[in-house]
Amino acid sequence: MATKSNTSAVELSYFRLSLLSYLQDTHPDKATDYDFIAARGDAAAEAYSQAIKSGHTHDEAEVISSQVLYEGLHFSTYRTLVTILWEEFFKEVNPTGAEGIAIELLSRLTDTIQKYTFSDDFADTPQYNQFYTELTGEIQILLENGL
Repeated sequence: MATKSNTSAVELSYFRLSLLSYLQDTHPDKATDYDFIAARGDAAAEAYSQAIKSGHTHDEAEVISSQVLYEGLHFSTYRTLVTILWEEFFKEVNPTGAEGIAIELLSRLTDTIQKYTFSDDFADTPQYNQFYTELTGEIQILLENGL
């Protein structure tokens, strides 16, 4: 008789697995929030199911469920930090190490990060340029002081 493993990992449906993969790449700080992944994945699955029941095609249902799954997650401070490291500090930071450094920077730059209100389209706003510039300056100071 097989026994069910008692782990903290969520049961990974297609939507949960898609979200987990996305979070690992763009919001690693949220990738271990199993309740969030489960709730959002289940909501996306329900949206997909309702769209199909309402007569939408599978492609249309996928678009609808993706809107639910990724709402509020399109902009990534973590990915912005990685981009800054790649583009502005390519001489100081090995590109293969940028993601690890970006994770560390998330906790060191919370005061700056918390000054901004992020939305899915934040990267298209004038505030993004200010945010990018401010983070670049702070990263420069941290790198000069041995991070």
